[in-house]
Amino acid sequence: MTASYLDTSKLVALLQKSAVEHLTTFRQLEVQERGPRQAVVATEFEALYAYKYGEYQRCLRLAADGVWKLIGPVEGRPGISEQLYAHPELIQLMDDDLASLIGLTVIVQPCRRHGPRHVTISQLSLCLYLMTQCRIKLNHPAASLSRTLDFVASPRLYLSCAYYTLDQLILTLTECKICTYVDNRQFQIRSRQKTRQQQALCRELLKRMSREDFLEVISNNNYL
Repeated sequence: MTASYLDTSKLVALLQKSAVEHLTTFRQLEVQERGPRQAVVATEFEALYAYKYGEYQRCLRLAADGVWKLIGPVEGRPGISEQLYAHPELIQLMDDDLASLIGLTVIVQPCRRHGPRHVTISQLSLCLYLMTQCRIKLNHPAASLSRTLDFVASPRLYLSCAYYTLDQLILTLTECKICTYVDNRQFQIRSRQKTRQQQALCRELLKRMSREDFLEVISNNNYL
């Protein structure tokens, strides 16, 4: 097969899958080496990959497991999680909102473009974001998304210093997405209820009207 006939999209997908497998292996080694107070999630790269390719149920399971491991270890206090360096190669796995947020952070703070730490994201912030996005994609009930706000609020103090600026922005973005989703679902419920009430009213009015009265109302463009 010549280069001109090579499907580059499949090649990119294979390279991404291979990279995710190697990164996951590295995280698994970290899990074995770290102490009990420093929680490490070994599946955040797998969750990102699953989200990118529309495997929302699998991504949700991986992200939710990560949230549990990072928030639950020490009496409800978030464990000290590892950081991800948001290099361009990793941003390829992120959705547009997250990639745009990282880009804006670099524009506002150009110093983040240089140095070994580049732009960092905590595992906890990423897992919370992915968990929320997957629940929205899977159309989970609004009430269950409202409870997710408690998990998002939990690491606020833990991630309060200037080093975690991007994490704070990601948590704020996550909160906004939850609130918007809940408001939209509640609006849809109210709209359906109002529509059913209007339909019931119309049926009741039609029962009381003769055919002639109905035709006169329609012909004169009056409201029922």
